[in-house]
Amino acid sequence: MAVDKDRWGILFCPKRGLKKSSKQWAAIERALAKHSIEYDFVQSESQDSVHRLMHMFVNNGYKTIIIVGGDSALNDAVNCLMEFEKHVRDGVAIGMIPNGVVNDFARFWGFRENEVEQTVAWLAKRRVRKVDLGCLRYTDANGTDCHRYFLNCVNIGMTADLMNMRRQTRSLLGSRTLSFIVSTLLMFFHRMDYKMDIKINSENIKRRVMTVCVGSGPGYGQTPNAVPYSGLLDVSVVYQPAITQLFAGLWLLVTGKFLTHKSVHPFRTRKMCVNEAKHACVSVDGRLEAKPQGGYWIGIEPEIINLLIPD
Repeated sequence: MAVDKDRWGILFCPKRGLKKSSKQWAAIERALAKHSIEYDFVQSESQDSVHRLMHMFVNNGYKTIIIVGGDSALNDAVNCLMEFEKHVRDGVAIGMIPNGVVNDFARFWGFRENEVEQTVAWLAKRRVRKVDLGCLRYTDANGTDCHRYFLNCVNIGMTADLMNMRRQTRSLLGSRTLSFIVSTLLMFFHRMDYKMDIKINSENIKRRVMTVCVGSGPGYGQTPNAVPYSGLLDVSVVYQPAITQLFAGLWLLVTGKFLTHKSVHPFRTRKMCVNEAKHACVSVDGRLEAKPQGGYWIGIEPEIINLLIPD
């Protein structure tokens, strides 16, 4: 069943453990009515349902699909869209209304969770930009070749642990700042470095590393110079600092000066290989991924997704 090309498909992904979802949707409804936007609305219950509902929207001919959610929901949506042929993808534009535990990619573009009316006004203008997707390619425990696309970043090591803890504490505590503080304190009880063998461009890094961030986007402050339309990945490799330097590094992360820390080594590349990263967790756009077996690749697919952006 085809639909009017101007009609939006809205996929609402409520926050788990928080009670603001109904109020947030009511605010979105008011903004949609104010701008006379026609739409169909569905609500997801899980990661699997995001995949199913995205397929439904695309198969039914929706040209504008709005994700009301955070980084992980947006990641699920673009990974689903990438399952379609190029001629189908090129006819679909993805928009976002931030409503997640973590909304880093939305904040990069200037979308704010508490500015729903402004967000809807921008989306209604349907300004489209082609953006890049990073791609993690690996083999899982069953020997299956797998891949996962990302808009923002892949984290390897301590930050993957930290992002997972931050997501869990945010769901329980509600406050972004409080969840960051609590998860950072919990971090000190986790492993702090990992034996890694990484190849970036012509450089081989074989040593103990605390964390690696590979960003097509801002990478939660760890790849602050990355932009998702350059056709390149920014990589920050962090060696383990002394405890006093670690606190200094956290302060630089919060203040946006992360790359100035002497333990941070930045790179820019189209593709990198992780030959070894023993026991290191891997997260994609803030969500833990199945642990890769053996080595894995991270690359970039330039200008492959249509994204609705602000003026």
